[in-house]
Amino acid sequence: MLGRAPRKIAVMSNSTIVGADRATHVKIVAISLAASVAVLLVGMTARNTPAADTAARIQVAGPAVKVGKPVAVSHSDTIVIR
Repeated sequence: MLGRAPRKIAVMSNSTIVGADRATHVKIVAISLAASVAVLLVGMTARNTPAADTAARIQVAGPAVKVGKPVAVSHSDTIVIR
């Protein structure tokens, strides 16, 4: 390999989204789609799903409370000095 020039390392030229080529845009869209699907799956599996018979297990004991007359309640612990 004496007659060959050394290989140059490729420098990344897609440093901004404006100057990026089509392949870089496709990569960005693919990664964002995969990340959104991952977040969606985590959200769906973490959801608390109640059992189908939850309404059947609710029990009420005692009579229903009826609405009475309005009552004004006030309470004050402050000391009034006159």
